[in-house]
Amino acid sequence: MNQAQLLEQFGPRESMDYDLVIIGGGPAGLSAAIKAKQLANASGKEISVCVLEKGSEIGAHILSGAVMDPKALTELIPDWKALGAPLHTEVTVDQFLFLTADNSYQVPNWMLPHCFKNEGNYIVSLANVTRWLGEQAEALGVEIFPGFPAADILYNKQGAVIGVITGSMGLDKAGNPTDQFQLGMELRGKYTLFAEGARGHLGKQLIAKFALDQDSDPQSYGIGIKELWEVEPSKSKPGLVVHTAGWPLESDTYGGSFLYHLGDNKVAVGLVVGLSYKNPYLSPFEEFQRYKLHPKIRHF
Repeated sequence: MNQAQLLEQFGPRESMDYDLVIIGGGPAGLSAAIKAKQLANASGKEISVCVLEKGSEIGAHILSGAVMDPKALTELIPDWKALGAPLHTEVTVDQFLFLTADNSYQVPNWMLPHCFKNEGNYIVSLANVTRWLGEQAEALGVEIFPGFPAADILYNKQGAVIGVITGSMGLDKAGNPTDQFQLGMELRGKYTLFAEGARGHLGKQLIAKFALDQDSDPQSYGIGIKELWEVEPSKSKPGLVVHTAGWPLESDTYGGSFLYHLGDNKVAVGLVVGLSYKNPYLSPFEEFQRYKLHPKIRHF
């Protein structure tokens, strides 16, 4: 059954009204929710804010091991250290290597662009940072609904966005309602903020409807493969950040690797490959396996 048939049989939909509806419970969506509440509190106003998150819990879909600049967090929550934000491992060593098949060459730090200079930054689990942001948002009165993906966009008669519709639940593989069927509900907002990530399905609809990509450069896409290792304590170097370019990728293939030593003998290691590669036989997964066997990488 399509959405119109479901609505005809089981409607009308329930609806909830908010001042601000945010789609996506990642760092951007949660930070926006926190900031909105802070601004309202500072002006003595009360606003209602909700966050929809498709994952089973906040942070469930955040897979990145990351090096994080705390500047934005300090601006948002100045006392984040006292509040126990999970930023524990400050960067102590920063290396950028150019790899060949059997050797490596370190690029002097003074030659690197600013984005590869990580003094004052922290190696973090972005999932843990996101969970912590969710706790801060809830403490301010933000309503968070995990496990509720936004399925469609609501428009008014003038074509303006006025909210979203959550996905219906209790459908079988053919899309027909079961005994547990529950019709999706409308979340209506005076403002609706889409924070789905780089390629959200609602974002694609909005880009097409409002020509948001007109006169803009095309987006660049890549695939990232990451593993989290537990190493022997003698090999753990908390605070070490290593980035590489070159091998195993050919010179005409965009990409590079990262290797971050966290605390607790953990190491996040991964390879990113731009999806513009022309070799039809290139397998990013296989390139990652080769990368891990490089003499310099095995040393780390």
